[in-house]
Amino acid sequence: MDKINGEIKRVIGSGGADHCDRIDFKLYDRTGAAGHSDGFYYWSNPSDSRNDVLYTGCRDVDDTDGREDRNPDRTVKKLPVIIGLCFVLGFIITISEPDLQVLAGQVPSVSNMTLILAVAVGVGIFLVAAVLRMLFSKPLSYMLLIFYPVVFILTFFVSKDFLAIAFDSGGVTTGPMTVPFIMALGIGFSAVRSDKYAETDSFGLVSLCSIGPVLAVLLLGIIYHPQGSSYSETVIPDAETSVALWKLFESGIPHYMKEIGGSLLPIILFFTFFQVVSLKLKKKTLIKILVGILYTYIGLVLFLTGVNVGFMPVGNYLGQVIAGLPYRWVIIPIGMLIGYFIVKAEPAVYVLMEQVEELTSGAIPGKAMGYSLSLGVAFSLGLAMIRVLTGISILWFLVPGYALALILTLFVPKIFTAIAFDSGGVASGPMTATFLLPFAQGACEAVGGNVVTDAFGVVAMVAMTPLITIQILGVVYQYQERKKDKEEMLAQPVKVLPLEAYGDADIIEL
Repeated sequence: MDKINGEIKRVIGSGGADHCDRIDFKLYDRTGAAGHSDGFYYWSNPSDSRNDVLYTGCRDVDDTDGREDRNPDRTVKKLPVIIGLCFVLGFIITISEPDLQVLAGQVPSVSNMTLILAVAVGVGIFLVAAVLRMLFSKPLSYMLLIFYPVVFILTFFVSKDFLAIAFDSGGVTTGPMTVPFIMALGIGFSAVRSDKYAETDSFGLVSLCSIGPVLAVLLLGIIYHPQGSSYSETVIPDAETSVALWKLFESGIPHYMKEIGGSLLPIILFFTFFQVVSLKLKKKTLIKILVGILYTYIGLVLFLTGVNVGFMPVGNYLGQVIAGLPYRWVIIPIGMLIGYFIVKAEPAVYVLMEQVEELTSGAIPGKAMGYSLSLGVAFSLGLAMIRVLTGISILWFLVPGYALALILTLFVPKIFTAIAFDSGGVASGPMTATFLLPFAQGACEAVGGNVVTDAFGVVAMVAMTPLITIQILGVVYQYQERKKDKEEMLAQPVKVLPLEAYGDADIIEL
């Protein structure tokens, strides 16, 4: 024990603490019971046992009298800073999300900036909630069981024109800008905790951040009553030659350069402030970050230009053509086929798959997760096309779907619950907002349906089904692990002791 204490003192001392008293090393579980190896690290000062606390940072000790400084725990002390910074980061990163800008441009009756700001506030608040959940190790399933019923209760007070848009906003928010940032943030906070459950709790940030926009837009629908909510049909650009096509791109690039510059400016200013105040990064590291920002700017400009000039009109046109065929039902299997393959083009999906496989040490294969996502998105596209053809309310699909997903959280391993709800937000990325939504809009226009109520919601459907398929994968995984453990137990040879090894009482019992 003295050797352990010496090593811990050395590590803590190297981490920046100038004075550390001798510390005893104990392990406590989450209930506070001693003697377990799967809980928080518990540090005690032998000179003053009354001040023993759960460790979340090294406590400085005054070596002049052997007593602790009376400063509060570091994590608790910094909670206001953590809350403020997480809200600001969630807010500014959401504003720069290209998927959200694409959705805002397609929503009638609500100005782009009004919708973007509402969604950004929702993400900021729920990013704070997600980080606090991780720091204090609160179960994700409990928070999901609280917030999702609140979401569906609010649907009774919102105009039907806002329902599908609200659920779509939760899906598009978690795109190529927010997902890498939020997941990296989760890994960083899990490293601070350094307990057995830290890696598991690092998942779930994306899922909670997907709830915030839905609640924000539903509340916006209650307090905001716009005039003229009609949807204007998409105009397909007419470009017969490559020169005419280039003219379309040439006219769009300056507009999106200005728009993306305004979106990235808050992030750049935020980073610059911390670089001057505290970060003090080396010149080489700083150059890498600046080059990355430049790449991001160029990529987003080209992305939005390509989406608005070419990609969205193509999706809309295909939807109109297929739905205009004599056999309209054919759009259902075609939509499912498109959904199966289009999820493979989502960049954020690969980020999630890689991190899941890395953090679980290959226990959850990325390939199996990819197949589960593809099947889920294919099924969701089939349901979305049924809505387009029939006009069924989206609540008839979302309520039972989310109910099943929440029930599964009670039976599957907790890590699969977190990954599943993260996957829902990740699957509904830029490809969904820029191609599948216009595809559904074009089909809805062809069949003469209400685009606002029937076509919108496809992003929400895509975000819902992975919650179920990934958790079913978790059930299968759990069954296989139990079967494997049972087989290994049966395969172990049974040691037969000689009769002389048993006492009289044992022989009588036998």
